[in-house]
Amino acid sequence: MSASKEVKFCLKVVINKEENKVLFAEVDSNFADVLISFMTLPLGTIVRLLAKHFGDEAPTIGSLNTLYQGLSNLESSHFCTDSAKQILLNARNSLAFLCQKLKLNLDDSEPTKYFTCPKWCKRELVMNRDDLKCKCGNLFNGELILESSKTQTASNDDDGVFTKENLTFLITDDLLVVPNLAGVCIQVLNNFGIGDTNELVEKHITVGFKEILELLKASLFSRTPLTDVILHENRVDSANTVIAQLQSTNPQPGEQFFYKKIIVKAIIRKSTNKVVLVQAQDDFVDFLFSLLTISLGRVIRLLGSNTCLGSVDNLYRSITNLDAGMYLKTEDLKRILLNPQLPPEYVSHNQIFYHTEMLCNGYEFVHLNCKFGYVKGPAIFMLTDDLVVTPSFALSSISLIKNLKVPLSDVEELEIDIGKEEALNILKASLTSTSALTDGLKPTLKRQLKQEK
Repeated sequence: MSASKEVKFCLKVVINKEENKVLFAEVDSNFADVLISFMTLPLGTIVRLLAKHFGDEAPTIGSLNTLYQGLSNLESSHFCTDSAKQILLNARNSLAFLCQKLKLNLDDSEPTKYFTCPKWCKRELVMNRDDLKCKCGNLFNGELILESSKTQTASNDDDGVFTKENLTFLITDDLLVVPNLAGVCIQVLNNFGIGDTNELVEKHITVGFKEILELLKASLFSRTPLTDVILHENRVDSANTVIAQLQSTNPQPGEQFFYKKIIVKAIIRKSTNKVVLVQAQDDFVDFLFSLLTISLGRVIRLLGSNTCLGSVDNLYRSITNLDAGMYLKTEDLKRILLNPQLPPEYVSHNQIFYHTEMLCNGYEFVHLNCKFGYVKGPAIFMLTDDLVVTPSFALSSISLIKNLKVPLSDVEELEIDIGKEEALNILKASLTSTSALTDGLKPTLKRQLKQEK
C-alpha cells in the first residue's frame, strides 16, 4: 500500500469552462485498469477503505455502514468458527492476484496464502493457515501460488492487467470508458451538446492515491465524479432522489437464485408503514452479512445494471461494450469482470442469490468454516431498519420500541417470507437507503397489509 501511495497518473482533461464541468479525460491503460478494478471490490471492503481513509468524513453508503459496524460489534461467540467473523469483516477480492499487479491498488488486504500437504497425498488446500494437519498427519505447510484456471492465461504475461497495454481511453464525467479512436472525441462532445470549441479548455493534471480514493467515493454517489474530484465541485445526488427511485427490481436475464425462503417477523408502525424492527433467525442474519462479501460488479449484475448508485452502472456497461482481445485482454477475463465469483469458502447455504466459487487448477479446499453459514445457530437476532444486528433477549424488542418512542397501540407484527424478490430489493435498498428494511420490503408490506384489511 505504501508503494501505491507514491504512484501518480497524468491525465489530459477537457473542461467546459462556461459550466465548470469536466467533459472527459484521456487516460492510459494503467489508469483504466485501476478504474475497472472498482468492480472487483467487495462491498465490505469499500465500506472499510472509505472509513479508514476519510474517518469522520466517510460517506454513509445506505445501510452498509451500520450493517458492517453491527457485524464488528457482535461477539465472536455468535459465529460458527473463530475465523468466520474475520472473513466477513475482511472480505477477500476473488481477483486479488490480478489487482496486485495494478499500478495502484486501493485494496490493502493481505494477499491470501495457500498451503498444501508437502507429501501431495491429496490435492487439498487450506488458506492463510499452516498449522493444520492433513489426514496423513503432516502439517499443511507447503505454500503454493495459485490462480483461477479461467484467468490464468490473462495473468501470465505483462500485457496490462484488465485492458491491453499501451492503449488510451476516454472517460466521460459519468464514467463511461470508451476507446480513444478517431471520431470518438467528436461524438462525445456532440453527446454533451457542445457546438463551439471555444467553450472548451484542455488541462494536464496529475492524480494519485488520494484522488483515486476520492473517485471511488464519488462514483458511488455522483453522476459527475470526474468534475467532483478534479474541479472539487460537489454535485452529489440527494438521498431523497435516490430513495424515490427504489422499486421492485429485476435480475439480470439468466441470473439464477436458490429458491429458498427465509421467514422473519417484522414489527411495523401502522401510522407510517415503517419497519420498527425485525426478529430473525441466524439464516437471515447470515444472508445480510454475506452481502458484504459480494463484489460491486456482482451487485450491479444482480440488479440488472440499475443500482441507483452514482455512476458505477456506467462503468459496468463500459466493460460490457469493450471488445475482448482488442481492448480487454481476454473473453474469459471480461466474463469474470461482468459476473465475478466468490473466493473459496465464501459461499453460504443461506445466500438466496446463486453464487459460484472460483476454481483453482483442480484443487479442493478444506473448508474451515461452518458448511452451512457464518452465524452460529439456532439463534434469534433483532434488526433495526438500518440493518444493525444485535442478539435477541426477552426484553430487547420492548426496549427498542420504547427507545424509539413508538406507542404500542401503533405497532403490528407481520410474518414475512424473504424470497428472491425481497432479497434483491433489500440489497438494492441497502446501497442507498438508511431505511433498508422499510424500503426493501415496501412492495411486500404493501401487499400483506392490503390483504389484512
